[in-house]
Amino acid sequence: MSKPSELPFATTLLVRDTCLCLHAQRAARALARRFDEALRPLGLTNGQFSLLMSLNRPEPPSMRPVAELLGMDRTTLTASLKPLERRGLVWVEPDPEDRRSRRLHLTPAGRAVLAEAFPVWRDTHAAAEAGLGEGEADRLRANLARLG
Repeated sequence: MSKPSELPFATTLLVRDTCLCLHAQRAARALARRFDEALRPLGLTNGQFSLLMSLNRPEPPSMRPVAELLGMDRTTLTASLKPLERRGLVWVEPDPEDRRSRRLHLTPAGRAVLAEAFPVWRDTHAAAEAGLGEGEADRLRANLARLG
């Protein structure tokens, strides 16, 4: 049996210090914690807020565009909808034009909690942007969009 190859610790440090994926994940987790904490009094996570906001449209969307907007697969979206359905914030119905597809609706309670959550999001978001410095938030969004 051959001895497995070993990487020097310096390689670990190189990845730690330069990996774009690692740095993006760490930043995303830190931002998620910040927004989760801010939205907790409303009983929402940042992911639930984003999902509810993605449903705030003139016409109820089907699952595909919502999943694409949120960067998740349909199975994950379905699982994410369940707690919101149980709380009466969202309801899902078959699309009348294509019974295989589902339409996602905000309920009146969902609209109310979203309206209450928006100022919390706005203030938390403004504080996060301010921490980056003048013009840096736009630059960060542009750079992230190029990677996505």
